[in-house]
Amino acid sequence: MKKKYIFTVIFIFLVSTLYSQSIEKDALKLNINTEGTHYFQAIVLIQVWLRYNENNNGTLTQLVPTPNLFDIGLRRTRIQLLGQVNDKVFLYFQFGQNNFNAQSNNAGNRKLSPFFHDALCEYKVSAKNQLKLGGGLTIANGLSRFSQPSIGSIMTMDVPVFAQATVDQTDQFSRKLSVYARGQISHLDYRLVLSDPFPITTNGAAVPAITKNATFSSIGRHKQVQGYFIWQFFEHESHTTPYMAGNYLGKKKVFNIAAGAIYQKNATWRTNGADTLYNHILLMCVESFLDMPINKEKGTAISAYAGYFNTYYGKNYLRFNGIMNPANGTNLSKLAKDAGSMYGNAYPMFGTGQHLYTQIGFLLPKKLFKDHGQLMPYTSASFAKFDRLNSNYVNVYNAGVNWFIQGHKAKITLDYQNRPSYTVLDNDLIIKGGRKNSVTLQYQIMF
Repeated sequence: MKKKYIFTVIFIFLVSTLYSQSIEKDALKLNINTEGTHYFQAIVLIQVWLRYNENNNGTLTQLVPTPNLFDIGLRRTRIQLLGQVNDKVFLYFQFGQNNFNAQSNNAGNRKLSPFFHDALCEYKVSAKNQLKLGGGLTIANGLSRFSQPSIGSIMTMDVPVFAQATVDQTDQFSRKLSVYARGQISHLDYRLVLSDPFPITTNGAAVPAITKNATFSSIGRHKQVQGYFIWQFFEHESHTTPYMAGNYLGKKKVFNIAAGAIYQKNATWRTNGADTLYNHILLMCVESFLDMPINKEKGTAISAYAGYFNTYYGKNYLRFNGIMNPANGTNLSKLAKDAGSMYGNAYPMFGTGQHLYTQIGFLLPKKLFKDHGQLMPYTSASFAKFDRLNSNYVNVYNAGVNWFIQGHKAKITLDYQNRPSYTVLDNDLIIKGGRKNSVTLQYQIMF
C-alpha cells in the first residue's frame, strides 16, 4: 500500500511539472533544450467499453447459466513516459492494465491488474533513423504491424489480437525481454529482434496438460528470433517508438508492403504414443497497408490493410480466446483441457494453419459535423483455417463507426461483431455451434 502511495505521489508531481512547464499545445511535455529536440513527455490513455454479448453455449457467470449479458469494462488504461534525453539516448516506459471488468481475477484479487508493459532504452547509432539499438521489455516484434500496434490510433475498435501470436503465453501482453536493431534506410523500414521468452509456467494460468495436440512446453527454453521488413513507397511512418500507427486520419500519405517472421526452437510439445515430441514455432506474414488523404480540403481519407498469416505452432495447436471475457465458466463438463476457455465470447483465435485479415475505413468530410469532429465508418474480416478444426473455418466479421471528437485524443466507437462458436470435447470431437453477436460502445481519451 505504501509503495502504491509513493508511486502515485511521484506520478502526480511529474505530470503537474510537465504540464506547468509544457510549451507545446495539448501535450504533457517538458522540453529539455530550447530547440525541443530533447524532451520528456507523459501520455495517458483510457478505453471504456459498454458491451452486449451473446454468449457461447453452456456459459456460466458466477455459476448461473447466462445466454447473454451486458458488461462494463476498461479495455485498456495506460500511463506512458518517454524521453529523448539527448541526441542519442531515448527511453520509454508504459504502465497500466488490460481487460478489467467484473470477471477480472488475479489469483482472487482484482487489485493486482496493473503492470509494466514496456521499459526500454534505445541508442541512436546514426545521425538520423538508419540504425537504432535498443533493449528491455518491449513490443518490438516480427510478424506484422499488428504484432506491435499503437492502440491509441487504431482504426477499428480493437486490433486483430491473433497477430500478437504468443500473447500472455510466453510474453507479457505481447512484450518480451529483447534486444533489437531497427531503422529506416531510404524506403526500407526494418527491425531485427532477439527475444528471451518467458516460461509458460509464469503466465498466471494453469499449464495445459501435454496431449497429442501441441501446447507450449513447460520444459526447456530457447531464444526467439524475429524480423520485420517494410518497403515504404511514399512517406515514412512514425519512428519514435517501436509501435506502429493504426491510422493517420489523412495526415500522411502511406503505402507499404511488408513481411515478417518469428522462429523459436522446441517451443511446443506433444505426445506421440509413449514419446514426447518437441516442435518449433514458425510464424510468417506478408501484408500491405494504405493510409492517405483523398481530398485534403474536405478532410476525407482512406485507410486499408490486408495480411496473410501462416502460423505453425506444432501439430494441431489451437487456442481459444475471448477479449475481456464477460463470463467465467461453463456447464459443459467434457471440454478438452488443452483448448482453453470456450465460454462467453471466446472462439478459436490462435492455431497452426492460415489466417487472412483485412480492414478498410473511409474518413467522411469535415462539413458533416462541422466543428463537432468527423465520422469514419469501417469494416473488417478475419478468415482462419486451423488444422485442428479440419474443414471448419473461423470467420469473424466486424463493422462500426468512429466519431473522432478530437482525432484519436477523444473518440467514440460503435462496433458490431459476428463470430463463430465451437466446442472441443475430450475425445477431440469438434462441435460447431451457431454464430454469435456482440455490440460494443467504446469511449477513448488520450492526452
